Amino acid sequence: MQNSMKNKQAQALRHKEQGFTLLEIMVVLIIIGVMAAIVAPRFIERADEAKVDSTKIQMKNIQQALKLYRLQKGHYPSSNEGLKALTSAKGGKTYLDEMPKDAWGNNFVYLSPGVHGDVDMLSYGADAKSGGTGFDADIGNWEK
Repeated sequence: MQNSMKNKQAQALRHKEQGFTLLEIMVVLIIIGVMAAIVAPRFIERADEAKVDSTKIQMKNIQQALKLYRLQKGHYPSSNEGLKALTSAKGGKTYLDEMPKDAWGNNFVYLSPGVHGDVDMLSYGADAKSGGTGFDADIGNWEK
């Protein structure tokens, strides 16, 4: 009697240790895949939005340095001098340690005098080409 109970308990334990079926594993993988397909595009879009915001912040920082330059020198750097004038020590003072790039690693375009204001700064966006839409659109310092 005791042996038959031990056998039944051993069989019950073996039955519990058998694991998952292939069908159960496939269902779980399909659920994970569907969830990833829904969530992943949102993360990618947020990353692109963050790059646009980062580029706008870099432009504002450069604008502050340009304002300091103008206060001390009486004028903005010319288009020929470019934004490099903010990092060179020709006048004895540097306004930026190094020239920031946009979030995609490209240099800013600088015009003085600008079309939209005293000076214009421009990032060509994700595609690094003039024009574009969405995240490829140009970002200018005159935009709010």
